[in-house]
Amino acid sequence: MKTPDIALFSLLLLSGTPGAQAASIVDLSVKGRITPLACTPLLSNSAVIDYGKISQQDLNLDKSTRLPLKQLQVSITCNDSNRFALRMHDNREGSAMVNSEIYYGLGFDHSGNRLGLYSMAFDPRQTKVNSTTQAYGTESTTGGLAWRTANLNPINIGANSYLGFTDTAGSTAGPSAIRELISTVQVETVINARQNLDLNRDTPLDGLATLEVVYL
Repeated sequence: MKTPDIALFSLLLLSGTPGAQAASIVDLSVKGRITPLACTPLLSNSAVIDYGKISQQDLNLDKSTRLPLKQLQVSITCNDSNRFALRMHDNREGSAMVNSEIYYGLGFDHSGNRLGLYSMAFDPRQTKVNSTTQAYGTESTTGGLAWRTANLNPINIGANSYLGFTDTAGSTAGPSAIRELISTVQVETVINARQNLDLNRDTPLDGLATLEVVYL
C-alpha cells in the first residue's frame, strides 16, 4: 500500500521542479462528431455463400482450384442522404494464401495449413443509387484524403482502402451523398493445391468477414 504513495510523491516533486514543467506535460485533445445519420447494410441469401460438399478429387493436385463464381446483392439504406464508404474486416485474418487487403481467409485444415482465399468485387454497372441513378465506383487508399477517378470498372473491396460510389462519372471528389445503394457483388473463391492440404477427414471452409460502413 505504501509503494504507490511513494511513486506519486516522487512524480509530484519532479513536476514541481523549476524549469521542468513545460517539458514534461502535454495536452491531449479528443475530437469527433456524433451524427444522427445512420446506414444499414444488408446482404442477400442471409449473407451466406455455400459451396456444399466438394470432393478432394475435384481439387487440383499441384495448383490452386477456382470454385464457381457466386453473386450477392448488397443494399445500403440510410435514414437520410449521407456520404459513406465501405471496407471489409477479415475475421479469419492470417489464413488467406496471399497477403493482400483484398483477399480474405477460409481458415485452416486440421494440420494448420491455409485452405484458400476469397475476394469480393463490386460492379458499378450493376449498382444503382437512390433507386434509379447509375453509380460510378471510386476508391481511396489515403483514408478519404484523395479519391480515384470515378468509373464503371469493378472494384475489389479491401480491408484498408475505402470503396465508395458517386453519381458523377469522372469525379475525384469521392462518394456523393446517397440515401440508398443497391449493388451486385461477385465472390471469387480459390482453394489451395491439394498437395498442400490435410484432407483425410471432412474439412469445412470457414470464411467470415464483416462489411463496415464508414461515414465521411
